[in-house]
Amino acid sequence: QVQLVESGGGLVQAGGSLRLSCAASGRTFSAYAMGWFRQAPGQEREFVARITWSDGRTGYADSVKDRFIISRDKVNNTVYLQMNSLKSEDTAVYYCAVDLSLDYSISSRLPKRYEYWGQGTQVTVSS
Repeated sequence: QVQLVESGGGLVQAGGSLRLSCAASGRTFSAYAMGWFRQAPGQEREFVARITWSDGRTGYADSVKDRFIISRDKVNNTVYLQMNSLKSEDTAVYYCAVDLSLDYSISSRLPKRYEYWGQGTQVTVSS
């Protein structure tokens, strides 16, 4: 069982920065990867970034590439999402999630691959 506690969401002006945190407990070290997703009202959940737990390999959605940075602290079982140069279209509820799947036929960018999810934290970027 994995539990996730998110923090760091809030209101920020366009061009600003924000850092999200997700503290994990349970069998986190057995996870293949952790990811960040976001969902705006009326839209489907969208992949943002992922990081493998063991070796820190990262991947990003094209929409956030070169602006967002995902990282993890293995000692404290925490994953971060540093968001820079924020745009109004980044406004959404952001979720962290744990990938425990061994099924590599499923894309690492699909929500259905992720077994556990945080409660979500609102990020609002004002213009």
